[in-house]
Amino acid sequence: MIKNIGQIMLYVNNQEEAKNFWTEKLGFKLLAEVSNEHGMKWFEITPSQTSETSIVLHDKKIIEKMSPELNLGTPSLMFYSDDFDAFYQELGNKQVTLGDIVPMPTGRVFNFADNENNYFAVMEVK
Repeated sequence: MIKNIGQIMLYVNNQEEAKNFWTEKLGFKLLAEVSNEHGMKWFEITPSQTSETSIVLHDKKIIEKMSPELNLGTPSLMFYSDDFDAFYQELGNKQVTLGDIVPMPTGRVFNFADNENNYFAVMEVK
């Protein structure tokens, strides 16, 4: 039986730039920076130290060589924010590409693009 989601793999073209985007612009915490003897390196990031789920930033080209059968597309992720308007404003101030705020039956939502033009969504939590 599955208890929770532990990690989400995000395959990126430039790990350093991706790490900087997520930590500097979105405020994620760097949990780990790991390298191994096979030339692999990854960064584990999380929205907070108490989050159950983390995102692991992998080098897309290395993973593609090691496991060509994997789907390396960007997952569709929905983040929750309890300070929605302030977060939207903060991202705008940091020059993050933002979509419009859209009312949905479950709450307001907007999307943002990372440094590689992958889009992710944020939903208001009341």
